[in-house]
Amino acid sequence: MNVIIVTACPSGMATSFLAARRLEQAARRRDWEPLIDMRSQFERELVLSDAQLAAAELVIVAASPMTSAGLERFVGKRVHVAPIEEALPDPAAFLANAEARARVLEAKDIADVAATVSATATGAASAAGGEVAHKPSIVAVTACPTGVAHTFMAAEALSEAGRALGYPTRVETQGSVGAQDALTEQEIAAAEVVILACDIEVDPTRFAGKRVWRTSTGTALKKPRDTIEQALEGAEVESATAVGGQGSQQKGEKRGPYKHLLTGVSFMLPMVVAGGLMIALSFVFGIKAFEEEGTLAAALMQIGGGSAFKLMIPVLAGYIAYSIADRPGITPGMIGGWLAATLDAGFLGGIIAGFLAGYSALGLSRFVKLPQSIESLKPILIIPLVASMVTGLVMIYVVGTPVAGLMATLTEFLESMGSANAVLLGILLGAMMCFDLGGPVNKAAYAFGVGLLASETYAPMAAIMAAGMVPALGMGLASFIARSKFAEPEREAGKASFILGLCFISEGAIPFAAKDPLRVIPACMVGGAVTGALSMLIGAKLLAPHGGLFVLLIPNAINVPLMYLGAIVAGTLVTGIGYALIKKGAQQVETAAAT
Repeated sequence: MNVIIVTACPSGMATSFLAARRLEQAARRRDWEPLIDMRSQFERELVLSDAQLAAAELVIVAASPMTSAGLERFVGKRVHVAPIEEALPDPAAFLANAEARARVLEAKDIADVAATVSATATGAASAAGGEVAHKPSIVAVTACPTGVAHTFMAAEALSEAGRALGYPTRVETQGSVGAQDALTEQEIAAAEVVILACDIEVDPTRFAGKRVWRTSTGTALKKPRDTIEQALEGAEVESATAVGGQGSQQKGEKRGPYKHLLTGVSFMLPMVVAGGLMIALSFVFGIKAFEEEGTLAAALMQIGGGSAFKLMIPVLAGYIAYSIADRPGITPGMIGGWLAATLDAGFLGGIIAGFLAGYSALGLSRFVKLPQSIESLKPILIIPLVASMVTGLVMIYVVGTPVAGLMATLTEFLESMGSANAVLLGILLGAMMCFDLGGPVNKAAYAFGVGLLASETYAPMAAIMAAGMVPALGMGLASFIARSKFAEPEREAGKASFILGLCFISEGAIPFAAKDPLRVIPACMVGGAVTGALSMLIGAKLLAPHGGLFVLLIPNAINVPLMYLGAIVAGTLVTGIGYALIKKGAQQVETAAAT
């Protein structure tokens, strides 16, 4: 039987994709010939020909809302419509019910059909757990250090898990381009609980008085249902005072020095990218062309090396302090960071200055009590003055000289180390980048490479970015060369993974690692170690810390582009072929609606 299956979910690509693939698999098991029209904000509509419409004996529409399904096309055909949530738990039963209940669709009935299906969905939700109007609503914010992959993947996972559990859920993403889908004051006021799935510090003041649950983007991405359930059960009210002092620590959150460091790296990263690419562009006119004053090359070098790179360490220190003490920490943090830069203490000095300034400001805010008449002067006068003085004096008289010596030693070692040590460092950094795919170990290696750029040490960053591309590229390659071992949804995920890998987004390999970690992670680590070692061996130096393969299009961003590309290809082949050999045969992915 020829069947047209339409899935539509404008708010989430994952739900529409999963429903389409599972219904297609169930239809083929019934010996049907399905034609799939999967709609989302990322997919173009399938234009059905007159012949395809005429040949269809049954049309099945699983959509939310129903207006996004294009029912007008199917007037005169046997049609069954239902909310997309009904299709996910048991696709086979859904198809059987659709075949039995399908009716010829007339133009005058389209509006009534859509309204009836919406009412059915509301009634089902009510039967499962009370009336929809009384379901607690949830708002969430997701943010990761780079703001590229985890931020948006975690947002979609929370949205779909909330939908599956029957809770109205709105998610704001704070990615590399700023806040998107920003929460309104009315939505926050109406929310039962606020989920902050953030690896960096975000402004929590607008959630004062609300029940707040803090967790990481990785946890929200991998366990969205558990995250929502834990939030509803364990979230605690944050008062305005607690918010201003960063509150108390909850079981669901991972805070402390690591999170403060990642906040600083997150704000520093655009400065590093812009500065590095400006320096690379100045080299287009010749490696020494910037030495001639008044030229465009000199201007680009002044912007990149003379301005952006000088601000890297102050920004790093300032936002580490901001993560610890909120706004009062920014001024002493940036002053301490500037001193670290001028004293040649490098990124290590900047990190120390950030923590010193942050905890100094936090201590003054919490423990220094002033008369009410001058209390208002504390955040704008007393804290910046005293914390800046303490931070500055410690940096000048205590920290600056020894840390500068340590940075000089480290820089000299990295620049003069022999091939054997370079290869060992490349192996270590490459394996770290592939160990947890955007997790703490991956971020630690990345922060190390970014920090060294401030000292004009570019080789580790090249090894780090090359190795970070390998997991997603390798999984894409494996799903192509061993197609018989991968189910259809996995092969589709492999295509997306390969594209993400080209962009230096390691998280493209997460779906594979989540399903088969004992094979995927070792294969990725071996490939990443090979790439890291080769990158260090050939002396590759990278001026920009992000951009993936597309950085190679910028002249002089990488000093040996062809050999660097060869290192990436070598690691990708090791991971892709290795995993293709050790992977077991295909298993159909029966993904629950909540994942």
